[in-house]
Amino acid sequence: MQLPPEGAPFDYQIGGAYSPPAGVQVVSRDRNDAPAPGLYNFCYVNGYQVQPSENDWWLAGHPDLLLRDAQGQLVIDADWDEYLLDTSTADKRGALAAILSDWMAQCAADGYDAVELDNLDSYSRSGGLLTENDNVALMALLSAAAHGEGLAVGQKNSAELLPRAAEMGTDFAVAEECNRWGECDAYQAVYGNRVYVIEYRQQDFAAGCAAFPELSIVLRDVDVSTPGSGSYVFDGC
Repeated sequence: MQLPPEGAPFDYQIGGAYSPPAGVQVVSRDRNDAPAPGLYNFCYVNGYQVQPSENDWWLAGHPDLLLRDAQGQLVIDADWDEYLLDTSTADKRGALAAILSDWMAQCAADGYDAVELDNLDSYSRSGGLLTENDNVALMALLSAAAHGEGLAVGQKNSAELLPRAAEMGTDFAVAEECNRWGECDAYQAVYGNRVYVIEYRQQDFAAGCAAFPELSIVLRDVDVSTPGSGSYVFDGC
């Protein structure tokens, strides 16, 4: 397993792959896209929620692994219109880990170096149906599986879980807007300079570049769009 380079110029391309800007050394891309040749690549996997394009696959094959409320209704992250996965029991975590392990094995086969497992904080949107302990337990399973494939594992957001990094088995952090929320130092205290930061506001990006020049910080548009899109934004420091 090779850990990501510390403080390396970074690009966040989970909204669609494109030729990385000059100087970029680390790229995060969706698992369905190919890694960027010659760079260190994070494979983005939605580990705790369902990509809308995959709703039918989950509903047809694994409806029991989707979180439901007391009325039997699917629990949805309203901001991104994503179903939450049900991490509430050991059996369900084991079934989820089996599916996600296959996806991560494909990341490794495709040439990725690491995996970025998103929505670790899904418990905060579950209406009390999931707990921190549920999601930490799944992350431990996923980290072990990823390490078995030779992949490093990133903690995505969830600064409140930083004290449990060793328990989760994570190797680095991908932190959205940690300058905006004053959390970058907390991530750095746990992961050193292997903290890869995405800011969506110019003022937060500028503040981060000044305060944490040793970290990898990128400014992107919220839709993480591709060049040629009217909303595309990229800058790095």
